[in-house]
Amino acid sequence: MSEILGSLWWLIISIGLLVTFHEFGHFWVARRCGVKVLRFSVGFGKPLFMRVGKDGTEYAIGRIPLGGYVKMLDEREFEIGEALQPYAFNRKPVWQRIAIVAAGPVANLILCVAFLWGMFVIGRPDFAPVVGASAGIAAESGLRHGDTIESIGARATPTWSEVQMALIPHALDREDVAVKVRAENGSELVRTLRLSRLPAVIDERRAVQAIGLSGRHELVPAVIGRVVPDDPAWRILAEGDRITALDGDPIPSWNDLPAAIDRLGQRGGKAMIEVQRNGDRLALEIQPARLQRDGKEFWGFGIEPATPAAPKRDAVLRYGPLDAVPAALRESWHQAGELYAMIGRAFTGRVSLQNTVAGPVTIGRAANAYANNGLAWYLQLLAMLSLSLGILNLLPIPILDGGHLLYYLIELVKGSPVSERAMAAGHFVGLALIASLMGLAFYNDILNNLVR
Repeated sequence: MSEILGSLWWLIISIGLLVTFHEFGHFWVARRCGVKVLRFSVGFGKPLFMRVGKDGTEYAIGRIPLGGYVKMLDEREFEIGEALQPYAFNRKPVWQRIAIVAAGPVANLILCVAFLWGMFVIGRPDFAPVVGASAGIAAESGLRHGDTIESIGARATPTWSEVQMALIPHALDREDVAVKVRAENGSELVRTLRLSRLPAVIDERRAVQAIGLSGRHELVPAVIGRVVPDDPAWRILAEGDRITALDGDPIPSWNDLPAAIDRLGQRGGKAMIEVQRNGDRLALEIQPARLQRDGKEFWGFGIEPATPAAPKRDAVLRYGPLDAVPAALRESWHQAGELYAMIGRAFTGRVSLQNTVAGPVTIGRAANAYANNGLAWYLQLLAMLSLSLGILNLLPIPILDGGHLLYYLIELVKGSPVSERAMAAGHFVGLALIASLMGLAFYNDILNNLVR
């Protein structure tokens, strides 16, 4: 229940903040262009609070806290007196109408940069970009346990989150990419990660795992949590034993144990397992057997891992206040490009719409998780949501800001406004598209969060 309430709370705060700033962009530029603003509302529905300012604008807080709106004087909605006609939105020159409509998405882009600047200055705690386990394509491409990933393509990777964000676009495009690493011995190498070998269908949410790559912080310590009675390890190993080597091969983590046991079983015979127990180092003789779990047969000892403690973050992404300005601009530009590329992949079918369009449940859960990770993480999420809101609003879909901008650009070209009939048809199409997107978003929410 606490997660549900937390998700709802952070959803309201996040969406309310971003949409309010978006509408403030429209409001601020409209006032500068001499348009009379009738109402500025935070939230929808019947006002819980309303005050009329000295400028005659009604400032309201609506009952439904998800969003907001700016209502401007417009002759297309109702008749107005001759004295007020110069203050009507529809009477303004086309370039002013373009500025007013574009101001909302631009406000979100500015807010994105501001949030990223705050995130960089505060410092986002993260994990070091050190490889923990390498298998499949990652191992075939030469990445090894202990390698520090310094860059992927042209993108520097100071933390593991940057490694993931840099890898995902290349993985989705099945595109080979150069990876610069620093090996454990200090030598710097460049590996070509053969992402063109990825299967045609993968779960986009687990693209990094599909490559066969995991971070050092993801490794499960090779500590025994339970010994199954009457299995090979019974009365040989004990709860709390930390396995350090098997048959002479080091065992850095529990992840390395199944393959080592399988090799031992294929070879046949007994072997020595080295463990740490109560501060002592022991070498014990053991022999694997064929075991069955969940209908699967495998070589094993009959041991289960202890529940690992949460890994400690050992890296921080931080810049000084001045250096954070160009860093925030670069990151905003990069993420904007990635968002447009993702939209292109969705329309061409290269990625699943199930993992592209998120609804309120997904956003709320993400907001709750990021907020629990600290202010810097939450600012990063707000930045990405603000960027998404700004860019999606610029899409040339009628009823969105981008659709209105399209009308005004046509007006500039043809020298006269788009006809009322054409605008009505466009709005019908736009409503259908938005309704479809909303339906898809709710469907994805149910599929990804509620049906699990």
